[in-house]
Amino acid sequence: MDTIKIATPADAENCLATLTLAFCNDPAIRWMFPQPSQYAQGLPLFAQAFGGAAFQQATAFYTVGFEAVALWLPPNTQPDEAALMALIQQGVEESKQPALASILEQLSGHHPQELHWHLAMIGTDPICQGQGYGSALLAHTLATCDQQRNLVYLEATNDRNVALYQKHGFEVLGTVQAENSPTLYPMLRHPQ
Repeated sequence: MDTIKIATPADAENCLATLTLAFCNDPAIRWMFPQPSQYAQGLPLFAQAFGGAAFQQATAFYTVGFEAVALWLPPNTQPDEAALMALIQQGVEESKQPALASILEQLSGHHPQELHWHLAMIGTDPICQGQGYGSALLAHTLATCDQQRNLVYLEATNDRNVALYQKHGFEVLGTVQAENSPTLYPMLRHPQ
């Protein structure tokens, strides 16, 4: 497995490109951004707003060839809510905005109040999927979380990924869905 590197703000463009490829078939993301051009413009902005703080915190990681990327928000680090709301208002079809607001409200009810790490986004370039890059990125930061005895939280946006997260110790907290949206799975992992 390639070495895992810390992504600096200078690496952000390459990391966001990998995430854009990785989420092209993601049910929840494509529900938000169904049109190709809408998706191509919206996903990098979404990733930056939701997990971009990881670049400043030195908690964004990638494999050497940018095969996979993970954006981790350490304790007391939040997504950029103002940027997220602006993106939703400008980039998501108006008819879907009430359902999206409901989804975000439901997810906030599952978000732990205790100090925790939040895996904002993790993705592998589709031509590299199934080769262990994503698992390596998960294991890398989960080891740190275990050493620090921190909880870890994530939102699985694709039911195909739930089993992978469960193999790494995550438990499903419930399901989140509104109107015709796909189901999301908030998940929590206790230190191991």
